[in-house]
Amino acid sequence: MALNFGKIEDLGGNAPEKKEVKETEKVKVLIVGSGPAGYTAAIYTARANLSPVLYEGLQPGGQLTTTTEVENFPGYPDGVTGPDMMEDLKKQAEKFGTDIRFGVATAADLSQRPFRVTIDGSKVIEAEALIIATGATAKYLGLEDEKKYAGSGVSACATCDGFFYRGKTVAVVGGGDTACEEALYLAGLAKKVYMIVRRDKLRASKVMQERVMNTDNIEILWKHQTKGLYGDGVVEGAILVKNMGEPDEEEVRIPIDGFFLAIGHKPNSDIFKDYIDTDNIGYIETVAGTSKTNVPGVFACGDVMDPVYRQAVTAAGSGCKAAIDCERFLSEQ
Repeated sequence: MALNFGKIEDLGGNAPEKKEVKETEKVKVLIVGSGPAGYTAAIYTARANLSPVLYEGLQPGGQLTTTTEVENFPGYPDGVTGPDMMEDLKKQAEKFGTDIRFGVATAADLSQRPFRVTIDGSKVIEAEALIIATGATAKYLGLEDEKKYAGSGVSACATCDGFFYRGKTVAVVGGGDTACEEALYLAGLAKKVYMIVRRDKLRASKVMQERVMNTDNIEILWKHQTKGLYGDGVVEGAILVKNMGEPDEEEVRIPIDGFFLAIGHKPNSDIFKDYIDTDNIGYIETVAGTSKTNVPGVFACGDVMDPVYRQAVTAAGSGCKAAIDCERFLSEQ
């Protein structure tokens, strides 16, 4: 019997295109993010019998997992490492029944309830309420030395780590209000503070500029850019380029003990921006005094909505608020 290859080919050409069917799971409360805000929200929602599911994201434990020592979080009189503290919070959330999973939210549809959040591009979680605790990522210069000395002299938070540089010499990179604030804070602790500014003027507000200029132990290095860092295991100095690209360009080395980045943070809010109101930088806007966003049933906490404080304790507090707001919202439905 002859095989009719032409017939088979026609059938193949006209076959309907298969659509990828993603696995779907329904949950009551979905928490996206796992820093102090996310874990605290999980503790509170779990204790309220809301059976929360938490996805940890790319960096389980959040920014604190890159911090070697935390001395300013209440309840740890002898200090604690960032990773250890996050592990404690995670265990506490699990103790009360939080389903903690590794995975990254890659898309979201918040146009109606249940909200649909795609995890790792393959699984859809349908949630009656959503708590966004995705944090913010500090901006870095992109130098290999920043990674090499992470936690060993390189920091993106003066109020978190400045205490370790009492009586020492540090440098702050940046020329905006944040950089000035960081430099002024460090000036109250350190012996000497360099501000590394790539332009010949500060972008900061006039009042912040005046405060910096009037602080004796702050020295501004105008038109300097960072080329690298050096030191045996810890930061001992920075290699700078002065007047880059100009005839009088020169390499400058300054001895420092700490190197602070103050060039801004990027809130991890991109996948929600089509539905959630944010400011011009991307921080999620919430109703004053609450964690409520413009979408009923969606709440935000932690650094993704806080451009001001960015502390572990304030993030945890906002996670508590988000959980309570969430519980009240669901009880009213």
